[in-house]
Amino acid sequence: MKHFCIFTNPHKDRDLAVTNKIKAYLESRQIKYSLRITDEDNISDEADVILVLGGDGTMLNAAREIKGRKNIPLLGINLGTLGYLAEVEPDKTKEAIDKVLAGEYELESRMMIGGTILRAGEKVITDRALNDVVIRRVGTQQVMVFNLYVNRKLLNRYQADGIIITTPTGSTGYNLSAGGPIVEPSARLLVVTPICPHTMIQRSIVLSENDVVEIEIPAGREGQIQNAVVSFDGYAEELVTGDSVRIVKADFTTDFIKIGKAGFLETLHRKMSENS
Repeated sequence: MKHFCIFTNPHKDRDLAVTNKIKAYLESRQIKYSLRITDEDNISDEADVILVLGGDGTMLNAAREIKGRKNIPLLGINLGTLGYLAEVEPDKTKEAIDKVLAGEYELESRMMIGGTILRAGEKVITDRALNDVVIRRVGTQQVMVFNLYVNRKLLNRYQADGIIITTPTGSTGYNLSAGGPIVEPSARLLVVTPICPHTMIQRSIVLSENDVVEIEIPAGREGQIQNAVVSFDGYAEELVTGDSVRIVKADFTTDFIKIGKAGFLETLHRKMSENS
């Protein structure tokens, strides 16, 4: 690794104390670095690794910003609560940097999904997500109707507040809050979970990584126009009756640098212990 990009969430590192300590340490090791602190800052094309200072949300933002670039691995410095993506605590940052420089780490590849908004059969917007694609109703309107197609065949018609299509990485986020299953993050599959469905039985659907999922916004009750929002890791676009969102496994991944021996199950145990 020859060039580090320090990707800082200024709301988490308010006085840039952690950022400045990392800068000073890299300078002492004569290692090149660049900064990404505001939205106006770009990730350097020279970057070999991105040190992400923040929480899981900051990790998602960093993953979005390397879209279209070489697959630059991310190493999360946790400045939030105990999450699932940011591995290194601030007091272990120098040790982690030393291990990266010495090549003493593993790369963990995470599946991503791509989503395309279709309007009158034409592609309108294409985006991607590391965590999830969420389609939900707008405002206080009545429960919405969603048609779920898998491989172009109608699988189910939901009356719900929304639908989540999640990757294994995103299974511990909104999907979990909506009653969906926890999935080991190195798995390769898709999970579809309805949000507050109007039924006595709520079930998630686990699909193959190669399945094509399409969520259609049909006319509502008595032919009402339905308005919805689709978000790709929180970045939202509007939908109306007749629109659909097609979701597939992306042809690229996000790589995470793993320093410690603690795996996903150990982190999950700690999270569950907090809430027990």
